[in-house]
Amino acid sequence: MTVADLSAAQLAAQLAGPGLVLQTGPFTYRLQSPIDLIAQGVGQLYASYPVLPSTAFADFTVNVAAGRGLRRWVKPQARFLYDGQPVFDPLPGDQAYPLLEWAMNWCISSHAHQYLIIHAAVIERHGQAMILPAPPGSGKSTLCAGLVHSGWRLLSDELALISMNDGLIWPLCRPVSLKNASIDVIRRFAPRAEFNRVTHDTAKGSVTHMKVLPEHLSQMDRPAHARWLVFPKYEAGSATALTDRSRATSLVDLARNSFNFGVLGAAGFQRLGDVIEGCACMDFRYSDLRDAASVFERLSAT
Repeated sequence: MTVADLSAAQLAAQLAGPGLVLQTGPFTYRLQSPIDLIAQGVGQLYASYPVLPSTAFADFTVNVAAGRGLRRWVKPQARFLYDGQPVFDPLPGDQAYPLLEWAMNWCISSHAHQYLIIHAAVIERHGQAMILPAPPGSGKSTLCAGLVHSGWRLLSDELALISMNDGLIWPLCRPVSLKNASIDVIRRFAPRAEFNRVTHDTAKGSVTHMKVLPEHLSQMDRPAHARWLVFPKYEAGSATALTDRSRATSLVDLARNSFNFGVLGAAGFQRLGDVIEGCACMDFRYSDLRDAASVFERLSAT
C-alpha cells in the first residue's frame, strides 16, 4: 500500500489517530497530526511512498500537534512533540508542513548514529555518489534540485547517511527543500518539477518542497559509493568553475558539516578519513544552472 491508496479522508483520519507509518529510505516514521496542512502536504509529496500497518514498528514518531487553549483558534500554532515532549518552540500554524520536514530531519540527525551524518545533499550517477556539503545560503539545494532534473539520482537533499559499517551512502529520498529565489529558479529550469504550497515568513523566508521523481523513489533501497566531494557556492554573475581542493582542508570542512562527528569519536574520524581518501575533492562556483549541469555531466564521464 502507498499513501496514494488512501482517500483524503482516510489519510487525515490516520494522521489524526494512530498515525501514518511511512517508509522512507532506511527509516520508518509514524506521523501524527490533526492539522489539515500536514495531511495535504503528505498526500501530495509522499503519494508513492510505502505505508505500513498502523501496528508496525517505527524508528521515529513525529507528532505535529495544534496549539493549546486559545491557540487552537486565535493565531493557531504548530508544535513538534517527540516522546510527548516539545523539541522546538511553537511555530505559526501556517508553517506546520515545513515543521514536519524539519522534525523528520531532526530525528535522524539526533539519533541515527549507525551513520556518519553530514549536512549535505547527495546525488548519484552510474553507481557513484557526489556529496555536496555546504552551509545555508550556498546554493546547495538549488544545485541539487537542478541536477536531479538533469540525469542525476537523488539520495538526499539535507542529510548524507554514510554507513559506519561499510561506508556506503544510503538514500533518504525525501522532498527537496527550496526557499526564496531558488523556488522560481527551479520552476523555470525544470517545468516537470512538482512543489507543494509555498509557506511564507518562516525563519528561512519563503519555503516549499519539491516532490521526488518516481524513478528515484523506486531506488530508495539502493546505496552508492562516494566518488566526488564537491563544495558548491552560488555567486551571482560568477563564471562556472570547478577546482581541486586539498584532502586535508576537505576533511576539516566535512567534519564541521557533520551532525554527529563528535558523538562517533575515533570511529567517526576513521570513517570520515576513508570517505575523503576515496573521493576527488573540489570547490565549485556557479551562477547558471545550465552551465553547472554541463560541468557535472562531463565530470560523471570521468
